[in-house]
Amino acid sequence: MKRKIVVAVTGASGSIYAKLLLDKLQQLQSQIAEIGIVMSDNAKQVWEFELDDATHGNYPFKYYAKNDFMAPFASGSAKFDTMVVVPCSMGTMGRIASGVSDDLITRAADVILKERRKLILVARDTPLNLIHIRNMATITEAGGIICPAIPSYYSKPQTIEELATTVVNRVIDLIGLENESYRWEGIDRD
Repeated sequence: MKRKIVVAVTGASGSIYAKLLLDKLQQLQSQIAEIGIVMSDNAKQVWEFELDDATHGNYPFKYYAKNDFMAPFASGSAKFDTMVVVPCSMGTMGRIASGVSDDLITRAADVILKERRKLILVARDTPLNLIHIRNMATITEAGGIICPAIPSYYSKPQTIEELATTVVNRVIDLIGLENESYRWEGIDRD
């Protein structure tokens, strides 16, 4: 089954995760029916600041304005099956947890949850306060997946991109796409 995916990018630090995810989705297009992208204004600014480029609008996917409530994924009938918010700010997470649908990102997340489809929030903040933790619990109880932007090291990444890709590969796995990536084989104890 080819996936219909919404990728939302918020203004949390961690634009590298969004960029690498979009790069990877571009490589895996044979498994994807459609990708819609929505970005907050802050997301564009943070991307340009952190990555020193403005390539966020250059992907071959359909872009939607943050207040475009006519976007297909603003309704469950469009059958988008997965939404990834990457990076996910704590403010966006709080609005999703509270059911506040004040822009396309939060409306789409609400739709995904009500339709019992896959919502993946790549949380990117530290430390967490009790409000953040409760919001994560609320979203998890509603069927969402919290995937913190915490890289792994057992693949021995050598660059920042390789390190960030360890998180992106987990997201790709959570989406349900086939992907060549490092897989833990355990440690040979002989």
